[in-house]
Amino acid sequence: MGARPLFALNLVAFPRDLLGAGVLERILRGGSDIALQAGVAIIGGHSIEDREPKYGLCVMGEVHPDRIVRNTGAQPGDVLVLTKPIGTGVIATAIKAGTASANAVAHATASMITLNRSAAEAMLRIGVSAATDVTGFGLLGHLAAMLRASGASARVLARKVPLLPEAWELAEQGHIPGGTRRNRTDLGDAVRWDDGVPESLRVLLCDAQTSGGLLIATPRDNADRLLNELNAAGTPAAARIGEVIAGEPGSIEVIRG
Repeated sequence: MGARPLFALNLVAFPRDLLGAGVLERILRGGSDIALQAGVAIIGGHSIEDREPKYGLCVMGEVHPDRIVRNTGAQPGDVLVLTKPIGTGVIATAIKAGTASANAVAHATASMITLNRSAAEAMLRIGVSAATDVTGFGLLGHLAAMLRASGASARVLARKVPLLPEAWELAEQGHIPGGTRRNRTDLGDAVRWDDGVPESLRVLLCDAQTSGGLLIATPRDNADRLLNELNAAGTPAAARIGEVIAGEPGSIEVIRG
């Protein structure tokens, strides 16, 4: 939303008697390393005993009221830009099944630990109509929410959406998270699928993401400048994936592209 994080608190639930010594330390070190990249100081936290491990950060920051980027305000004619490839949900499910290759794991991990900081800064420099992150509700789920809030519809070019290596193959093999299946069901009639869009690609467009990228709606005249800024900022996977159009608020037409 254009905010700058300032400091954070660790929130930890951990089963000390089930996991070996050093595991919690490595989890906290990982969080600290990423927070450092974001310019955030971790100033404390809270932990409880729990048989299911959980870790997160409560982050405080600031943003000028005139510079807030909301998920409302997308206008017909805006170009849709996605800053990270999708497929982390499918790959994570394949990891649990022991079938994901080292290459797939490496690319998914690299994507998930890449901050959206540079992409957000580029977005603020150019100026955009609306934006949202892509996480648990998948690309189409978060797009639908942005469109409902904006009173608009969209056309997505399925083949233009960047995918993580091997995500397609793993989806074809059936490594589909429960959250991804629910996303597909929840979208229902809001999505109109072109017959040329393969089933595995339909799954991936609904795939529940962890630490996904930004989905940005920007005026057409700004689109090339935004993509150039994103590439210069180290976001080479950023891609133009469709456009906002007039229509039923929240509806999406997915064509092969």
